[in-house]
Amino acid sequence: MADDLGQELAIGIFGDVGGDIAQSAIAQGADKVYSVTSPMLADFQVELYLAAAETLCKETSPSIVLIARTNQGREVAPRLAFRLGVGLAQDCLEVSADAATGRLLANRPVYGGNAVAVVSCNQTPQVAAVRPKVYVPLEPDASRQGEVVSFPVDLDDSIVRSRVIEVVKEEAEGVKLEDATIVVSGGRGLGGPEPFAQLEELAKLLGGAVGASRAAVDSGWVPASYQVGLTGKTITPDLYITIAISGASQHMAGCSGSKAIVAINKDAEANIFKEARYGVIGDWEKVLAAMTETVRELVQE
Repeated sequence: MADDLGQELAIGIFGDVGGDIAQSAIAQGADKVYSVTSPMLADFQVELYLAAAETLCKETSPSIVLIARTNQGREVAPRLAFRLGVGLAQDCLEVSADAATGRLLANRPVYGGNAVAVVSCNQTPQVAAVRPKVYVPLEPDASRQGEVVSFPVDLDDSIVRSRVIEVVKEEAEGVKLEDATIVVSGGRGLGGPEPFAQLEELAKLLGGAVGASRAAVDSGWVPASYQVGLTGKTITPDLYITIAISGASQHMAGCSGSKAIVAINKDAEANIFKEARYGVIGDWEKVLAAMTETVRELVQE
């Protein structure tokens, strides 16, 4: 996008994270890296990170600001946009820029994930919070040259109104869904929560993780942390196996970055087959049982 606009791509990294991250950013496309440092940035506190980000933006005057929509990014992005006196394109699935106008174009889900709106920003800087993993990282080029700029900030601890006392991470066995190279997902067509045990078995044999459609989550069959789609997690596995999932647009938006999709569904007209590299039309119970047994035999060999 920076190339399309003929502008420099700069990245801000916050806290004492070391030079390796800065060099990695340059190798993957950054022209300049601002190393924003302060003893108070050792741990995430939203007011301190917000103040540091505001200072960086006001001193560097970027035309576009992109923030990863992580847990921390969700807290910082709307506050930063307010401080800068501009709007915010939130929860973006894709961003691009109009080279003629320099305007940011952001695709984001609306109507509960049933549609995608294209949002255009008309204020500068244009701020957007982008979902992690919606883009495939560029291959690093160790020969790229860039500039690392030290950017110390003077922060006042008295601005902190809330403090992070403890971070409790969700316990999950095996591979995290968003990091898995192989994902096995189930949908409404499974008929209930019990079949997910069979999906767990196949995923374990493959060294992968289990996901689910929104319908399965809304039915209470699995936790919300399993959900793949516009209103769930975005995944980019090497192999995505869907079982009894129709392939609604809101689900596909969360898995379209998969390198290969294998679909199992008894409905030959299911939308999932339009996106799948391989498809099996049939009773999921019979197909899944045969697939699991074959994988087990291959693993044993």
